[in-house]
Amino acid sequence: MKHFLSGIALALGLFVGTMPAHAAEGAKVELMHSGADVRDQASLQRGARLFFNYCVGCHSLKYMRYSRMAEDLGLTEDEVMKNLNFTGAKFQEPVISHMPAGLAGTWFGKDPPDLSLEVDAKGADWVYTYLNTFYLDPKSPIGWNNTTLPNAAMPFPLWELQGLQTAQMKPAKDGESAAVEKLVLSQPGKMTPAQFQQATRDLTSFLQYVSEPAALQRHHYGIWVLLFLALFTFLAALLKKEYWKDAH
Repeated sequence: MKHFLSGIALALGLFVGTMPAHAAEGAKVELMHSGADVRDQASLQRGARLFFNYCVGCHSLKYMRYSRMAEDLGLTEDEVMKNLNFTGAKFQEPVISHMPAGLAGTWFGKDPPDLSLEVDAKGADWVYTYLNTFYLDPKSPIGWNNTTLPNAAMPFPLWELQGLQTAQMKPAKDGESAAVEKLVLSQPGKMTPAQFQQATRDLTSFLQYVSEPAALQRHHYGIWVLLFLALFTFLAALLKKEYWKDAH
Protein backbone atom coordinates (compact mmCIF):
# COMPACT_ATOMS: atom_id res chain seq x y z
CA MET A 1 0.00 0.00 0.00
CA LYS A 2 2.86 2.37 0.83
CA HIS A 3 4.47 1.77 -2.54
CA PHE A 4 1.10 2.11 -4.28
CA LEU A 5 0.56 5.53 -2.68
CA SER A 6 4.10 6.52 -3.61
CA GLY A 7 3.35 5.43 -7.16
CA ILE A 8 0.26 7.63 -7.21
CA ALA A 9 2.35 10.58 -6.07
CA LEU A 10 4.91 9.87 -8.76
CA ALA A 11 2.20 9.62 -11.38
CA LEU A 12 0.66 12.90 -10.29
CA GLY A 13 3.96 14.66 -10.76
CA LEU A 14 4.97 13.03 -14.02
CA PHE A 15 1.75 13.42 -15.94
CA VAL A 16 0.67 16.77 -14.54
CA GLY A 17 4.24 17.96 -14.45
CA THR A 18 4.70 17.13 -18.10
CA MET A 19 1.76 19.35 -19.08
CA PRO A 20 3.93 22.51 -19.04
CA ALA A 21 7.04 20.51 -19.88
CA HIS A 22 7.58 21.96 -23.34
CA ALA A 23 7.65 25.49 -21.98
CA ALA A 24 9.81 24.55 -19.03
CA GLU A 25 12.26 22.61 -21.15
CA GLY A 26 12.62 25.64 -23.35
CA ALA A 27 14.25 27.44 -20.45
CA LYS A 28 17.93 27.03 -19.74
CA VAL A 29 18.37 24.34 -17.12
CA GLU A 30 21.78 23.14 -16.05
CA LEU A 31 21.36 19.39 -16.21
CA MET A 32 23.28 16.95 -14.07
CA HIS A 33 25.19 14.18 -15.79
CA SER A 34 23.20 11.04 -15.17
CA GLY A 35 25.95 8.51 -15.81
CA ALA A 36 23.24 6.11 -16.96
CA ASP A 37 24.68 2.97 -18.52
CA VAL A 38 22.40 0.36 -20.08
CA ARG A 39 25.35 -2.05 -20.22
CA ASP A 40 25.46 -2.22 -16.41
CA GLN A 41 23.11 -5.13 -15.79
CA ALA A 42 23.23 -4.79 -12.00
CA SER A 43 22.20 -1.14 -12.30
CA LEU A 44 19.30 -2.09 -14.59
CA GLN A 45 18.13 -4.69 -12.08
CA ARG A 46 18.19 -2.18 -9.24
CA GLY A 47 16.40 0.37 -11.42
CA ALA A 48 13.73 -2.17 -12.30
CA ARG A 49 13.17 -2.84 -8.60
CA LEU A 50 12.72 0.89 -7.96
CA PHE A 51 10.33 1.25 -10.87
CA PHE A 52 8.13 -1.65 -9.84
CA ASN A 53 8.12 -0.55 -6.21
CA TYR A 54 7.36 3.12 -6.78
CA CYS A 55 6.09 3.69 -10.32
CA VAL A 56 4.10 0.78 -11.74
CA GLY A 57 1.16 1.57 -9.48
CA CYS A 58 0.31 4.34 -11.93
CA HIS A 59 2.63 4.09 -14.92
CA SER A 60 2.75 1.47 -17.64
CA LEU A 61 5.54 0.34 -19.95
CA LYS A 62 3.29 -0.79 -22.76
CA TYR A 63 6.19 -1.51 -25.14
CA MET A 64 8.03 -3.73 -22.66
CA ARG A 65 7.10 -7.34 -21.93
CA TYR A 66 8.02 -9.07 -18.71
CA SER A 67 9.62 -11.88 -20.69
CA ARG A 68 11.81 -9.52 -22.72
CA MET A 69 12.86 -7.65 -19.58
CA ALA A 70 13.79 -10.91 -17.87
CA GLU A 71 15.93 -11.98 -20.81
CA ASP A 72 17.77 -8.67 -21.10
CA LEU A 73 18.29 -8.15 -17.36
CA GLY A 74 19.44 -11.69 -16.64
CA LEU A 75 16.44 -12.59 -14.49
CA THR A 76 14.51 -15.83 -14.37
CA GLU A 77 10.78 -16.06 -14.96
CA ASP A 78 10.30 -17.00 -11.32
CA GLU A 79 12.27 -13.96 -10.12
CA VAL A 80 10.27 -11.60 -12.29
CA MET A 81 6.87 -13.02 -11.46
CA LYS A 82 7.52 -13.12 -7.71
CA ASN A 83 9.41 -9.87 -7.23
CA LEU A 84 8.40 -7.52 -10.05
CA ASN A 85 4.96 -8.54 -11.24
CA PHE A 86 2.38 -6.97 -8.92
CA THR A 87 -0.45 -6.76 -11.44
CA GLY A 88 -1.18 -10.42 -12.07
CA ALA A 89 -0.09 -10.17 -15.71
CA LYS A 90 1.22 -13.18 -17.59
CA PHE A 91 4.93 -13.51 -18.23
CA GLN A 92 4.54 -12.81 -21.95
CA GLU A 93 2.35 -9.73 -21.45
CA PRO A 94 3.47 -6.08 -21.43
CA VAL A 95 3.91 -4.08 -18.23
CA ILE A 96 0.55 -2.40 -17.64
CA SER A 97 -0.22 -0.41 -14.51
CA HIS A 98 -2.80 -1.80 -12.14
CA MET A 99 -4.39 1.63 -11.67
CA PRO A 100 -8.12 1.15 -12.39
CA ALA A 101 -8.90 2.27 -15.92
CA GLY A 102 -11.11 5.32 -16.07
CA LEU A 103 -10.51 6.33 -12.46
CA ALA A 104 -7.15 8.02 -13.04
CA GLY A 105 -8.81 10.78 -15.03
CA THR A 106 -11.31 11.28 -12.23
CA TRP A 107 -8.65 11.36 -9.54
CA PHE A 108 -6.03 13.44 -11.34
CA GLY A 109 -7.79 15.02 -14.30
CA LYS A 110 -5.61 13.10 -16.75
CA ASP A 111 -4.39 9.54 -17.16
CA PRO A 112 -0.78 8.96 -16.06
CA PRO A 113 1.52 8.76 -19.09
CA ASP A 114 3.17 5.60 -20.25
CA LEU A 115 6.90 5.83 -19.45
CA SER A 116 8.18 3.55 -22.19
CA LEU A 117 9.69 6.47 -24.11
CA GLU A 118 10.23 8.95 -21.26
CA VAL A 119 14.02 9.02 -21.54
CA ASP A 120 13.86 8.99 -25.32
CA ALA A 121 11.62 12.07 -25.21
CA LYS A 122 13.42 14.13 -22.54
CA GLY A 123 16.88 12.62 -22.25
CA ALA A 124 18.56 10.66 -19.47
CA ASP A 125 20.17 13.74 -17.94
CA TRP A 126 16.82 15.56 -17.74
CA VAL A 127 15.07 12.66 -16.01
CA TYR A 128 17.98 12.18 -13.60
CA THR A 129 18.17 15.89 -12.78
CA TYR A 130 14.42 16.06 -12.28
CA LEU A 131 14.50 13.24 -9.75
CA ASN A 132 17.27 14.95 -7.79
CA THR A 133 15.97 18.52 -7.67
CA PHE A 134 12.81 18.43 -5.57
CA TYR A 135 12.66 20.79 -2.61
CA LEU A 136 10.17 21.86 0.04
CA ASP A 137 8.13 24.87 -1.02
CA PRO A 138 5.58 26.21 1.49
CA LYS A 139 4.10 28.44 -1.22
CA SER A 140 3.21 25.45 -3.40
CA PRO A 141 -0.24 23.85 -2.92
CA ILE A 142 1.40 20.44 -2.66
CA GLY A 143 4.33 21.60 -0.53
CA TRP A 144 6.95 20.67 -3.12
CA ASN A 145 8.64 22.27 -6.10
CA ASN A 146 11.34 21.35 -8.57
CA THR A 147 14.12 23.43 -10.10
CA THR A 148 14.21 21.37 -13.29
CA LEU A 149 10.48 21.67 -13.90
CA PRO A 150 9.26 24.64 -11.81
CA ASN A 151 5.76 24.32 -10.38
CA ALA A 152 5.54 20.65 -11.26
CA ALA A 153 2.47 19.24 -9.53
CA MET A 154 4.31 16.35 -7.96
CA PRO A 155 4.50 15.49 -4.26
CA PHE A 156 7.92 13.87 -4.11
CA PRO A 157 7.49 10.13 -3.49
CA LEU A 158 11.17 9.41 -2.84
CA TRP A 159 11.65 11.93 -0.04
CA GLU A 160 12.11 9.22 2.58
CA LEU A 161 15.09 7.96 0.62
CA GLN A 162 16.65 11.32 -0.20
CA GLY A 163 15.51 13.34 2.77
CA LEU A 164 14.19 16.91 2.68
CA GLN A 165 15.80 19.54 0.51
CA THR A 166 15.24 23.26 0.97
CA ALA A 167 16.07 26.07 -1.40
CA GLN A 168 18.38 28.99 -0.81
CA MET A 169 17.06 31.87 -2.89
CA LYS A 170 18.95 34.55 -4.76
CA PRO A 171 18.06 38.12 -3.86
CA ALA A 172 15.21 39.33 -6.07
CA LYS A 173 16.17 41.99 -8.62
CA ASP A 174 13.93 44.81 -9.80
CA GLY A 175 11.10 43.40 -11.86
CA GLU A 176 12.20 39.81 -11.32
CA SER A 177 11.02 37.16 -8.94
CA ALA A 178 13.40 35.42 -6.56
CA ALA A 179 15.20 32.42 -8.06
CA VAL A 180 16.67 29.32 -6.48
CA GLU A 181 20.41 29.65 -5.95
CA LYS A 182 21.06 26.17 -4.62
CA LEU A 183 19.41 23.26 -2.84
CA VAL A 184 20.44 22.19 0.66
CA LEU A 185 19.70 18.86 2.30
CA SER A 186 18.16 20.06 5.55
CA GLN A 187 17.01 16.63 6.79
CA PRO A 188 18.83 13.43 5.77
CA GLY A 189 16.86 10.49 4.43
CA LYS A 190 17.36 6.74 4.62
CA MET A 191 20.09 7.01 1.99
CA THR A 192 23.21 9.11 1.89
CA PRO A 193 23.34 11.67 -0.95
CA ALA A 194 25.68 9.38 -2.87
CA GLN A 195 23.38 6.39 -2.39
CA PHE A 196 20.33 8.36 -3.51
CA GLN A 197 22.12 9.63 -6.59
CA GLN A 198 23.04 6.06 -7.42
CA ALA A 199 19.43 4.98 -6.90
CA THR A 200 18.09 7.66 -9.28
CA ARG A 201 20.89 6.79 -11.71
CA ASP A 202 19.73 3.17 -11.63
CA LEU A 203 16.12 4.21 -12.21
CA THR A 204 17.17 6.45 -15.09
CA SER A 205 19.26 3.65 -16.59
CA PHE A 206 16.30 1.29 -16.46
CA LEU A 207 14.02 3.82 -18.16
CA GLN A 208 16.72 4.43 -20.77
CA TYR A 209 16.88 0.71 -21.44
CA VAL A 210 13.09 0.54 -21.72
CA SER A 211 13.15 3.41 -24.24
CA GLU A 212 15.43 1.38 -26.53
CA PRO A 213 15.93 -2.28 -25.53
CA ALA A 214 17.74 -2.96 -28.81
CA ALA A 215 20.64 -0.84 -27.54
CA LEU A 216 21.84 -3.82 -25.49
CA GLN A 217 22.04 -5.99 -28.59
CA ARG A 218 23.64 -3.17 -30.56
CA HIS A 219 26.43 -2.85 -27.98
CA HIS A 220 26.94 -6.62 -28.03
CA TYR A 221 27.09 -6.91 -31.81
CA GLY A 222 29.17 -3.75 -32.13
CA ILE A 223 32.18 -5.45 -30.54
CA TRP A 224 32.08 -8.27 -33.08
CA VAL A 225 31.63 -5.83 -35.95
CA LEU A 226 34.71 -3.89 -34.86
CA LEU A 227 36.72 -7.11 -34.55
CA PHE A 228 35.60 -8.18 -38.02
CA LEU A 229 36.57 -4.82 -39.50
CA ALA A 230 39.97 -4.97 -37.82
CA LEU A 231 40.58 -8.50 -39.17
CA PHE A 232 39.34 -7.54 -42.63
CA THR A 233 41.63 -4.48 -42.69
CA PHE A 234 44.60 -6.61 -41.68
CA LEU A 235 43.88 -9.21 -44.38
CA ALA A 236 43.26 -6.50 -46.97
CA ALA A 237 46.63 -4.93 -46.13
CA LEU A 238 48.37 -8.29 -46.56
CA LEU A 239 46.56 -8.87 -49.85
CA LYS A 240 47.55 -5.42 -51.12
CA LYS A 241 51.16 -6.02 -50.17
CA GLU A 242 51.16 -9.39 -51.94
CA TYR A 243 49.40 -8.04 -55.03
CA TRP A 244 51.73 -5.08 -55.51
CA LYS A 245 55.04 -6.70 -54.51
CA ASP A 246 56.06 -7.29 -58.14
CA ALA A 247 55.22 -3.74 -59.17
CA HIS A 248 58.06 -2.16 -57.15
